Amino acid sequence: MTNFLVKKFIKNYEDVKNVYVRQAYGNLASIVAVIINFFLFVSKFIVGTFAGSVAIVADGVNNLSDMGSAVISAISFKLALKPADKEHPYGHARIEYLSALAVGIIIILLGFELGKSSIKSIFYPIKTTFSLTTAIILVMSILAKLWLSFFNKKLGKRIESELMLATAVDSLSDVLSTTAVLVSTVLSLVLPFSLDGIMGTIVSALILVSGIGIIKDTVNKLLGDAPSKELVDKITDFVMSYDGIIGVHDLMIHDYGPGRCFVSLHAEVSSKVNVIESHDLIDDIERDIKEKENIFLVLHMDPIATENKELQLMIKEISDFLKTIDENLSMHDFRAVGGATHTNLVFDVVIPYSLEIPDSEILAKINTFVDETYEDTYAVVTFDRSFS
Repeated sequence: MTNFLVKKFIKNYEDVKNVYVRQAYGNLASIVAVIINFFLFVSKFIVGTFAGSVAIVADGVNNLSDMGSAVISAISFKLALKPADKEHPYGHARIEYLSALAVGIIIILLGFELGKSSIKSIFYPIKTTFSLTTAIILVMSILAKLWLSFFNKKLGKRIESELMLATAVDSLSDVLSTTAVLVSTVLSLVLPFSLDGIMGTIVSALILVSGIGIIKDTVNKLLGDAPSKELVDKITDFVMSYDGIIGVHDLMIHDYGPGRCFVSLHAEVSSKVNVIESHDLIDDIERDIKEKENIFLVLHMDPIATENKELQLMIKEISDFLKTIDENLSMHDFRAVGGATHTNLVFDVVIPYSLEIPDSEILAKINTFVDETYEDTYAVVTFDRSFS
């Protein structure tokens, strides 16, 4: 069904890097969500009112909030297309994150209000009436929301949309909450007391957990969370696939929303190659990755003296020594600066955030190794932190 809808209503659906195709995906997801949630809200509100069930009415109001969230989603996809301007030179794609944040806040407010009414129903219970129609509506709601969750998750992964993935999680929590309501409705036939208020409270708790999770994930995006290993590997492998690139380091990825990924990276090239040729290679890589992956890449060219065998041996020896301190330690920008009385080995060491050894202790170990291994030689070390 998902593929059928995509092929039917989205032109050039395979071109997911195109911002207008992304908007079409967003519009499709929003329209489908509005239709399904409107039907579920109306049916649950009517059935819940006649059955005297606060849990069913609460579940229906939750569908109403989902419908509002779908409208917000459609608006955000359109606003995210607004071109860059003087005030926002990196574009407006982060509006999608703000919209996901708004959805999370709405969900929390709704869960809080439903929780209050459900707790009140525990102390002042109202006799609920079971009917086959009620059961059918709830079962249909579970199936519809389960499909909607898979639908949004599939589209969200396809276009890398945090908003759609958040909606998928919300739909899955709705499945759990509606299942709880269905169980309480069926049990009302045999139990001498009402589970309606208790199940309503459980539903509100699930809604709150869902909203908090969405806000947490979205705030991490806005604060600037670490890029995924898949993205880091994609960029690294892309650059390293070109003949003439010896190595890469100092990768920095800035996420300004879907389709607005800005990257800076140092690329190592042989110092024997003409600087104009190396510069042309760098230009080609920057242009190609923009066309093929829609990534804005700025490459810094680092010349490496590959013909200096003594220097290459030093690089290997010190690199191997760093691994004895911690296997995640690495170095780059290594060069030897000779003088009349001594030689300085100048290089950068990348320290992972997980490493608990103080920089001063690492420096002391490096100095000891260099002093014992090389004559009249000193280490001049700069410590870096990895951004990926």
